[in-house]
Amino acid sequence: MSVATPNKRPAESDETPKSKRTPNTPFCRIKDEDVVFHDERLMDNTFMSKGGSLGSYGHKAHNDLIVTRGKGFTKEKNKKKRGSYRGGKIDLESHSIKFNFDE
Repeated sequence: MSVATPNKRPAESDETPKSKRTPNTPFCRIKDEDVVFHDERLMDNTFMSKGGSLGSYGHKAHNDLIVTRGKGFTKEKNKKKRGSYRGGKIDLESHSIKFNFDE
């Protein structure tokens, strides 16, 4: 007569590789703490951070596209590219950031 014994795992010690694991982090070639901004306006790359974005030509498209993700974004973007889209007033203002290079 054979008696089945339950499979008991040995108690895990602190030296096992499983205890040394860290949570998964995505691959990042450039670390956030190593980035130096020459102008604080470059820290925010959103449409609304651009000066004069309210009431501009792309503001209506921004409101429609900011809430969509994935295939829906591509579909909405392509709809905006057709001739039926009418945004706001087209302005000729420059919103560039000037840099001083004294080298």
